[in-house]
Amino acid sequence: MIGILLLTHAPLGQAFIEAAAHVFRGRPDRIEAIDVVADQDPLEINRLAERAIARLDDGSGVLVITDVMGGTPSNCCNKLSLPGHIDVIAGISLPMLLRALTYRQDTLDVVVEMALAGGQSGAVRVDNRIRLSPQ
Repeated sequence: MIGILLLTHAPLGQAFIEAAAHVFRGRPDRIEAIDVVADQDPLEINRLAERAIARLDDGSGVLVITDVMGGTPSNCCNKLSLPGHIDVIAGISLPMLLRALTYRQDTLDVVVEMALAGGQSGAVRVDNRIRLSPQ
């Protein structure tokens, strides 16, 4: 099973895990969050991430999901990527995470593609001009 590490600005990672636990009616296995706080040492973040990846990896690989490309969490992810074994994507959303969790019995490449598709299809404009008539 693909492990999932959320490497985000505090407190997003843990909040996403809690939201996923709500949707799935229980905390999913093999998922952890590292919530990066202001002015946290990037070397410390990298050490924490490497340890988390070691715990999460059962040999199937790990998907690292970060929030904002170019922020400290995603910059720390650059050193973690090992294509085919540790993949990193940025721009976390709940639809992205739910897709990753749903498909993580598959290969890492499939999980990455499904997570990205979930993030893209989950961002939609809600048109409030359409009103349902009262029943």
